[in-house]
Amino acid sequence: MNKAQLVEAIADKLGGRQQAADAVDAVLDAIVRAVVGGDRVSVTGFGSFEKVERPARYARNPQTGERVRVKKTSVPRFRAGQGFKDLVSGSKKLPKGGEVSVKKAPKGSLSGGSSTRTTAKAAAKKATARKTAAKKATTAKKTAAKKTTAAKTTAKKATTAKKTAAKKSTTAKTAAKKTTAKKTAPAKKTTAKKAPAKKATARKTAAKKTTARRK
Repeated sequence: MNKAQLVEAIADKLGGRQQAADAVDAVLDAIVRAVVGGDRVSVTGFGSFEKVERPARYARNPQTGERVRVKKTSVPRFRAGQGFKDLVSGSKKLPKGGEVSVKKAPKGSLSGGSSTRTTAKAAAKKATARKTAAKKATTAKKTAAKKTTAAKTTAKKATTAKKTAAKKSTTAKTAAKKTTAKKTAPAKKTTAKKAPAKKATARKTAAKKTTARRK
């Protein structure tokens, strides 16, 4: 069983796959942090996790048989509890339905004490902080997208208003030109009409002069 299968196995009991995944991550993170810090995590009936120091030693390379010096190191170790051992060995039967009976650890039974609980709380707080940060980032992106859309809409409206104003101005200029043309046309006709009147007057004057000469 891998981690994904473990999450699926407990998903129904925790109300969903995401809740189960968060619970598994929180438990594993708390255990790892406690062991790395030198604390011993003990679960009564299940087992304990602890950090073990291995001194420097000599070992043999299995391929060549050569003697090799191994540096001092620290390794994690898990020790199964008595109840877990009894179930695996078969001295106790695994219940067919329900959960495996694991005794609750009495207060103060964890060697890590308050340090382990503090580590678990810190892990839970970090997980909550990450979720909050993710939500804020998503909200900020949505707000920015809305602002961008609003800005584009405003720009489009401004462009449309400018085009409309330009069309109105062009229409007004065209109307003004037509009005000017209309006013100019009658003036030319009037001038044309006045010219024949002058010619008639000249003819009359010439006729009068001719009559006067004949007399």
